[in-house]
Amino acid sequence: MPKLAVIQMSMTQVLQENVDKGVKLVREAAAHGAQIILLPELFENYYFCQLEREEYFELAHPVENHPFLSTFQELAKELKVVLPISFFEKAGQAHYNSLAMFDADGTFMGVYRKSHIPDGPGYEEKYYFNPGETGFRTWETKYGNIGVGICWDQWYPECARIMTLLGADLLLYPTAIGSEPAEVASPNSHFMWQRAMIGHAVSNSAYVAAANRIGTEKIEHAEATFYGHSFISDYTGDIKQELDEETEGVLYLDLDFKEARKFRAGMGFFRDRRPQLYGPLLTMDGKTR
Repeated sequence: MPKLAVIQMSMTQVLQENVDKGVKLVREAAAHGAQIILLPELFENYYFCQLEREEYFELAHPVENHPFLSTFQELAKELKVVLPISFFEKAGQAHYNSLAMFDADGTFMGVYRKSHIPDGPGYEEKYYFNPGETGFRTWETKYGNIGVGICWDQWYPECARIMTLLGADLLLYPTAIGSEPAEVASPNSHFMWQRAMIGHAVSNSAYVAAANRIGTEKIEHAEATFYGHSFISDYTGDIKQELDEETEGVLYLDLDFKEARKFRAGMGFFRDRRPQLYGPLLTMDGKTR
């Protein structure tokens, strides 16, 4: 059975400090036997999307000759671990919130570009990111079939269902989520956030895990406190491992994909699907195609 590790960490505004911390925690996870290791979303810097600033586009880089992707590619090969790595991608005149997948032999398996892009106070992602056009992806890695969505993707059951239809036994979500700005009257969303993903675990009979950041990040007049609560759920929706809102560390769980597949077949969720009735999902208003 492969072992999953989920990393929760705080960030600074210094790229190398964040990369070094990420490398250290990946090594720690591998030393504890982890073979699939998940870091949080955009761990290279503060969550800059709190504000709309032209200068933050300078944080984006192409995949080729990227400042830190090769570091994690070499680390995956050295430690024989699977690493999905979140990064801010520049591709021509487009910018994406992306993820590079490295297999356990260091093979670069390709890029997923975040499909659902949020827009609201403190989370101004539509200013920075083009909507991804890669479609949802499931990666056939050495240690199993893994689907990876990015943060806002985790609220969409369609994303989870498609990745599972493509063969995923494990759904991963690198994340950056926390407090809302003072002018937004909304509750702490961490319970909603977990429940949405637990629903994906139940409906797809698949393991689900999310890696969030922690700490308070202040950029000019903006400030956000990220609420952590990174977790791993089994294929029945039971949370097996979870961190609190302030602890930096690593979660672990052994994954029994064989048992999950047997359970999934027995539940019949995929047997009883009626895709011919789901046409309204292809529309924005439920009617107009």
